Amino acid sequence: MTGTRSRHERVRARRRALQALYQWQLTGQEPAEIERQFLSNHRLGRVDLDYFSALFRGVTADSDTLDAAYDGYLDRPARTLDPVELALLRLGTYELRERIEVPYRVCIDEAVELAKAFGAEQSHRFINGVLDKVGRDFPLRQAELKTRQG
Repeated sequence: MTGTRSRHERVRARRRALQALYQWQLTGQEPAEIERQFLSNHRLGRVDLDYFSALFRGVTADSDTLDAAYDGYLDRPARTLDPVELALLRLGTYELRERIEVPYRVCIDEAVELAKAFGAEQSHRFINGVLDKVGRDFPLRQAELKTRQG
């Protein structure tokens, strides 16, 4: 029961992190101010707050490096990406790179589900394809993929 509850709380944390990243990208507000707003103004009772904060802080602190990790896999210039797609690529890339305790497939599947909920009609396919390629570039994920395949 606890594992399921925790999983759902993380799903909600990702959703809130996506919303906070979207706000950050569009407004240019300081990340600390956005995080404070989310923690005080949104109903977050069933959200893994530590995970939300880790995701949001991690992405906002390292967005340039995250952008560089997926840029070579884009089929269009990064500046033309929809803000939701951009936030999802950053969020998914961060999880793939930094949250090794979260399985490879879960990182990608969660980003795809968020793309289905918030993105344009076919953005989930785009997110899936880019993150699958990005994830294979990280050495710790390569080891996970080899173990899973063989």
